[in-house]
Amino acid sequence: MDTTAGLEGLRAQRAAAPAIAVAGLRKSYGDVAAVAGLDLEIQVGEIFALLGPNGAGKTTTVEILEGYRQRDGGEVAVLGHDPGRGRKQLKPRIGIVLQSTGVDRYLTVAETIAMYAGYYPHPRPVGEIIELVGLAAKRDSRVLKLSGGQQRRLDVAIALAGDPDLLFLDEPTTGFDPSARREAWEVVKNLAALGKTVLLTTHYMDEAQYLADRVAVMAAGRIVATGTPDQLGNRHTGGVRIRFRVPEEAVLPADLSSERSAQGFVELVPQDLISTLHSLTGWSIESGIGLGELEIIRKSLEDVYLELTGEPAALDEGDLDGPAARPR
Repeated sequence: MDTTAGLEGLRAQRAAAPAIAVAGLRKSYGDVAAVAGLDLEIQVGEIFALLGPNGAGKTTTVEILEGYRQRDGGEVAVLGHDPGRGRKQLKPRIGIVLQSTGVDRYLTVAETIAMYAGYYPHPRPVGEIIELVGLAAKRDSRVLKLSGGQQRRLDVAIALAGDPDLLFLDEPTTGFDPSARREAWEVVKNLAALGKTVLLTTHYMDEAQYLADRVAVMAAGRIVATGTPDQLGNRHTGGVRIRFRVPEEAVLPADLSSERSAQGFVELVPQDLISTLHSLTGWSIESGIGLGELEIIRKSLEDVYLELTGEPAALDEGDLDGPAARPR
């Protein structure tokens, strides 16, 4: 395959149209507005993370995009199709990884993927999928013999069976131990390397930070902030602090002085980080006084999340948006 031609094709796709375009999306359950005029755009080949507390509207939004739930209003285009009217055309082009799946536990990995691949007109080769998700050593193992992380890899493999252009990953690492989570993250990264578009819902800030090209935070049925993980909430420019320790008898210059914390730290909130660091390190060298445990601290993605939603960053699984519409 000509890699240059492939990259040019991907660039052309991105320029042509977004993978997902949503304008003014609305959905209510009785008097409760689960989605209240949501606008969203996701580009082809992008890993996009959707964050939000329970009841924010994430599940309802994703189910509308997948074609499993009807909207009350607004415009939606997924891979050029309206999922509310063209689900038959859309279905072969999307893959869905739910929080839990119900596959035959006595089939082998290869048999399971082959069965699902048979439902699609142009499936991806089974052997290729197994290699992609890192299950080559478990190809002939029965599902019931797989670890939790390996079962999640199989869930992704099933979603890839039809060689979709767009994947929806719903809380893909809920309940995983740290090692299994890292393994799952690498699988998702591999999907992006293939040019797949990924919409990820998660409660884990480190997961969004590691995986996502861009992040959107939902609250009360609306998108309240969108950006790269580093830029969201002005993380790259706002709220920077310098923290360090110096002996109690040390006298800092007036422009660097600050009250010490109960733990003995001096914390500065600089207007200009570089010039403040220059002044601080210059004083340290001239005075011969060391700067113990010197740190530059920026707001974490979790800090931004809390500011935007007022909610904890890791909550109980699931989204209380109404009865589940997707098959489990």
